[in-house]
Amino acid sequence: MNAELLARFHGVIPAGGVGTRLWPLSRAAAPKFLHDLTGSGSTLIRATYERLIPLAGGNIMVVTGRAHRTAVIAQLPEVSDLDLVLEPEPKDSAAAIGLAAAILYRRNPETIMGSFAADQVIRPVEVFQEAVLEAIHTAATGKIVTIGIRPTLPSTAFGYIRAGERLDISGAPTARDVVEFVEKPDGDTARRYLADGGYLWNAGMFVAPVSLMLKHLERSEPELYAGLTEIAAAWETPARDETMDRIWPNLPKTAIDYAVAEPAAAAGDVAVIPGVFDWDDVGDFAAIGRLNPASEETGVTVIGDVKRVYSDNATGVVVTDSKRVIALIGIHDVVVVDTPDALLVTTKEHAQSVKNTVDTLKKNGVMDVL
Repeated sequence: MNAELLARFHGVIPAGGVGTRLWPLSRAAAPKFLHDLTGSGSTLIRATYERLIPLAGGNIMVVTGRAHRTAVIAQLPEVSDLDLVLEPEPKDSAAAIGLAAAILYRRNPETIMGSFAADQVIRPVEVFQEAVLEAIHTAATGKIVTIGIRPTLPSTAFGYIRAGERLDISGAPTARDVVEFVEKPDGDTARRYLADGGYLWNAGMFVAPVSLMLKHLERSEPELYAGLTEIAAAWETPARDETMDRIWPNLPKTAIDYAVAEPAAAAGDVAVIPGVFDWDDVGDFAAIGRLNPASEETGVTVIGDVKRVYSDNATGVVVTDSKRVIALIGIHDVVVVDTPDALLVTTKEHAQSVKNTVDTLKKNGVMDVL
């Protein structure tokens, strides 16, 4: 890898989203990226940071909510104050990633940024890092690059990337053109995509010259671009907080896919590197069962410090954050999440529906457990 090229690379970690399908473990005050969901002893955000260190060194910026400042600093004490971007309120990914790009552009217009969400599980790390290196080489030719995940099943939970012709780029043998981004499909369409072989899951990973990101943002979202540029201009001055508080609440709320990726793909400015590593966005409690093998002794996957779980002819996932004894008898594919003030009991099959419960609790004003 060209050392000069790698010196231009900065990692960005957007750490937002509560992960409502992981309630009651994940909540507004303790979102999923602050939990160890893989039994590795490392939270998801710490694991994300460590994946990027060999590529970016100390050049890593984190974008998160003000409410998570203390918890994020405890997880990532190496991140400097100027590299910790605290959102006064959630504004979706275009504002978060766009502001990181605008700040980095002011520091060095030649920067190539790589944005990777804080709440994904990726193995093996070395294969991921090889894909990012290919993406950096490709971005240096003037492309916004996404790392698409090879689909392993016809999922309706993700958007897809339609890959096109192979690109001839030194240092990026697997780079391909992106024909289009497509929305989350229905079941039949997802099966067709899987059979076609030319479609990849959109995991929201972007590697791009900050100048190109901002060019497309200005073109498609001029109001958002203007606000972010003003905040970035004040970022390393005493006016930082005042400027953020004045501008941020009025910024348009939109996803980076709509604001940048899709219009850039239509303009022929997007490439994709197929990711051949294992990837999981830990979207629900069934994912925790996939990521953590069940105990041979009990047949149950148990996550938590206090593991007082007993089973008799039972299978499933138990996440415990209390001292209670949990006994499972003659029940299969169950999900039990036990916290001091809320208990969830469902099945792996219905794990995606937890979000509906959170919505109902919110509607009924039961906010103390959210």
